[in-house]
Amino acid sequence: MVNILEMIMLICFGFSWPINFMKAYRSGSTKGVSLTFFCLIEVGYISGIASKILAGNITYVIFFYVLNLVTVAANIALYFVNRRKERRG
Repeated sequence: MVNILEMIMLICFGFSWPINFMKAYRSGSTKGVSLTFFCLIEVGYISGIASKILAGNITYVIFFYVLNLVTVAANIALYFVNRRKERRG
């Protein structure tokens, strides 16, 4: 049951990242985006993955950590793409 609840939490958080990505992609702007926030979220997901590995509790839930980690990384990459566009004018 613990793994199911953790998975639900990760799925709920995970739904926001693709939505955020599409919004930023469509706008082509970094307005309202915090790179610090994204980096803190990444550290959190990395810590969650490390916790699972160190505890020897590698289950299907780790997939959702990795999926969220990759999705936030895509948001970070898009942040830099959009920032470059903004600087070019």
